[in-house]
Amino acid sequence: MPLWTIHHSPGVFTDAEKHELAGRITDHYEKAGLPRFYVITLFKETGTQDFYVGGEPAPMAIRVVIDHIARHSRDTVDRQRITRWIKNILTPLAATKPDLHWEFHVDETSEELWMINGLVPPPGGSDAEKTWAESNAVSVY
Repeated sequence: MPLWTIHHSPGVFTDAEKHELAGRITDHYEKAGLPRFYVITLFKETGTQDFYVGGEPAPMAIRVVIDHIARHSRDTVDRQRITRWIKNILTPLAATKPDLHWEFHVDETSEELWMINGLVPPPGGSDAEKTWAESNAVSVY
């Protein structure tokens, strides 16, 4: 499961921009073979009085925290590839907001600490996972 939690100051996103960004994020993971329902994107608006960068209020900022559970990077090259594609997903938004401060990081959590609807997800790349991806639904395997 990739979980993207996007903390943002007020007014950074329109509803249409949120929908478009969540779609781009999901599309990428689907291309990597994950079921679309694995991808969760949360937008958390944080008032300027509660969002500080460098000890100062941040009127135009986003901080993205990404949890990867279903897949993990193998090495430095893989991690660099992941950061580039995340940058490529966020850059179009940043380009339309010249005063935006934006940053992200990725945590990798053990898939052994994950369940969906009370089921342990099938192993990555397995036939069961492919079935989940094709049906876009959880099922007993």
